[in-house]
Amino acid sequence: MKRIDFSLIISCYNEEALLRQSVERITSVLDDSVFSYELIFVDDKSSDRTREIIAALVKKHKNFRAVYHSANQGRGRTVRDGIAIARGNVIGFIDIDLEVSPVYIPTFVRMITDGKADVVTGLRVYREGIASLHRSILSRGYSWLVRSVLGIPLKDTETGYKFFNRKKILPVLKKTKHNGWFWDTEIMTYAFYKGLTIYEEPVLFIRRFDKKSSVRLVPDTYAYIKNLVGFYKQLVKQGYLLS
Repeated sequence: MKRIDFSLIISCYNEEALLRQSVERITSVLDDSVFSYELIFVDDKSSDRTREIIAALVKKHKNFRAVYHSANQGRGRTVRDGIAIARGNVIGFIDIDLEVSPVYIPTFVRMITDGKADVVTGLRVYREGIASLHRSILSRGYSWLVRSVLGIPLKDTETGYKFFNRKKILPVLKKTKHNGWFWDTEIMTYAFYKGLTIYEEPVLFIRRFDKKSSVRLVPDTYAYIKNLVGFYKQLVKQGYLLS
């Protein structure tokens, strides 16, 4: 399999309203960079026209590829399936709503190709305002929990803006099991305990109001804490943490 500089994985679930526009913004940044790249769309059983749009994009662009799930499986599984077929020496993924702009991508990729980091992830900086307040509070709360329970110094494990050195992350990836959002915490925690060099780069987070947030305060917080406790026990059993 011929290697390229960079593979970008785009997880999709009912994204017909913004998919084309977001892809145009992403490719405008990547086309101006020095990196050869591919886009890998992983559709998680969308019920709208997302698959139709992806198929049209893949047909038009030789460096676009797609994976289609037969059932909805979650963000973690979509990223893992994208990584499984990626050809890039650097592999990354970003959220397709682009609440964090694609303009940071070349810088993140360069940090890895230059050997400054094995993992580069966005550290979200929230634009001031009431609208972003609950997301900021959730992010800070999750960060405190992760650092306190799992013993890692990272400030933002949940951001959908992560980039990896392919060779370094593949052995780590095999240890992750979660198919949903908690996968982000898994991959970053294992990366830390396996000794990978991790850099958190500040990125501006701008909330989109034309898309309904998928964050549900009470059920998502409960599920996260439950997963966190289970993961802590798993790390103790594996010898990464003391009970």
